[in-house]
Amino acid sequence: MLLAQRLPQAGTRPSWPRRLRAWLPAVPALLFLVVFFVVPVVEILQGGLYNADGVLSTAQFARMTHTPVYAKVMLTTFWIAFLTAALSVVLGYPIAYLLARLTARARERWLLWIMLPFWTSYLVKTYAWMLLLSKTGVLTTIASHLGLIADTSTLAPSMMGVLIGMVHAMLPLAVMTMLPIMQGINTQLVQAAETLGADRATGFFTIFLPLSEPGAAAAGLLVFITSLGFFIVPALLGSPKESMIAQLVISSVLELFDLRFAGALSTVLLLCSILVFYVYDRVVGLSSLSGDAPRPKGGQGGRALPVLLAIGRAAGKLHFHRAGRVPGNRGLKLYTWAAVLLLVLPIAFVVPLAFTRSPFVAFPPDLFSLKWFGAFLSSAVWQAALWRSLAVGFSTAVLALALGFGATLALSRMSGRYSKPLFAMFIAPLIVPRIVIAVGLLYLFARLGLTGSDAGLVIGHTVLAIPYVVVTLSASFKRFDWRLDDAAKMLGASGFTRVRTVLLPLLASSLGAAFLFAFIVSFDDLTIAIFVSGGLNTTLPKQMWDDIQLAVTPTLAAVATSLVFLVAFVVWLSSYFKRHSY
Repeated sequence: MLLAQRLPQAGTRPSWPRRLRAWLPAVPALLFLVVFFVVPVVEILQGGLYNADGVLSTAQFARMTHTPVYAKVMLTTFWIAFLTAALSVVLGYPIAYLLARLTARARERWLLWIMLPFWTSYLVKTYAWMLLLSKTGVLTTIASHLGLIADTSTLAPSMMGVLIGMVHAMLPLAVMTMLPIMQGINTQLVQAAETLGADRATGFFTIFLPLSEPGAAAAGLLVFITSLGFFIVPALLGSPKESMIAQLVISSVLELFDLRFAGALSTVLLLCSILVFYVYDRVVGLSSLSGDAPRPKGGQGGRALPVLLAIGRAAGKLHFHRAGRVPGNRGLKLYTWAAVLLLVLPIAFVVPLAFTRSPFVAFPPDLFSLKWFGAFLSSAVWQAALWRSLAVGFSTAVLALALGFGATLALSRMSGRYSKPLFAMFIAPLIVPRIVIAVGLLYLFARLGLTGSDAGLVIGHTVLAIPYVVVTLSASFKRFDWRLDDAAKMLGASGFTRVRTVLLPLLASSLGAAFLFAFIVSFDDLTIAIFVSGGLNTTLPKQMWDDIQLAVTPTLAAVATSLVFLVAFVVWLSSYFKRHSY
């Protein structure tokens, strides 16, 4: 090992060729993102700042502020995104806390059920909530009988319906973002506090909670920015009062053909995302997004620490120590069971509706018939959409995996000085709202002639999938024993040979999981498809979106059920790869 560590220092070449070789694997991904992510986003900024004559103008932004409807939509968007982020973090924190304390095998079983609703299509989940929260829906009927709402009221469309749908979609993301930070916290610190006389409540509030703040902040950041670009949930579960900016962008492009105003709206979303991201990086640190526990700046425990100390002392006076839990494992497990059931049940609710014999959707369904699956499989429109989604998804997964592997390999060989900005570049499509990327690609593809083509869809979906591949592979590269690579290098193996014979075989399970994630990201995407797929030959989510706005039919339930089964299989495969990782 010592010899391997000295090899780079013993070389006769200058340091810059070695640094250049370290950057080479990341060059294809960098060029790809510059052309198909940075350039379109910059064009959005320009499109909103110039009028039809090409003269610099702020008329589009003045239109937003001077028109009460647009100003109200912007405020509503930020308010809904904030509420969704806050509720997701608060509700998801106990779940992540419990998972962090479990054994690896037990945690894997819980994550399997949390991942299923996370990767299930937004359309499927929203379709389920439409059936549950409508005027004749099960939950609305129960709430009416219990006197929680008036007989003439509904849970959807309403603000309550929008929040239920968005928190249901974002809660798994919040849990999985907080979990790596909590796993990295040294539990011996809490045990040391207990040894010094602190009860478990005080130890939790004064030690564990402050150390887990970066994870909660990262979860809030990702949920907030993702929620800014939502349009499926507010469009299907909300009324016009709950309209969000993304809906205005889609209307401006597809109905009003006003690309400049759509660019101005997208610019507002982009600038807000950049501002939130910048504040987060300054306060918490970018590294926490990759699962690293950031170091406290200036040796401080955080501004919230004095408040948390006071809470901890107050909690200690409430005699939580008598139960010996904060809260107890039993209470945490009951809460987590309830949360997981609420995540899974709306999706499971759709399944029996696909087997109804009735020509309309009703609950309880009139079982049992397979004719709606037959209608789905025999329809030329649905089949064309399905095969296009499968082909585009597979191509996207291959391209994203190839680019993401090179990017992650380069990150693992760089110092923190270069890896941090490079990592920020690779995950930037995850930070920028999808609607902004979609409008930017529409600008670019209109000139390149890629609108409506499969190549345009693959490119757009690859932009979205690269961050998932990089984040998935980063954890495996951190665990990789680089002494094996050094040994192969000492035996004379070239860089390409070491990658082919050492890295790829040992990282096969993680590569398989990253491939599946990239496939699901592409297969589930609706935002890029609306702007890029074209009007005739659409993808499966786009076809569902078109049909769901016309009528809620059993055929849609059959399509949604098929997607649930597909996602369940993919999640199972991902779990299998993870269990068999080296």
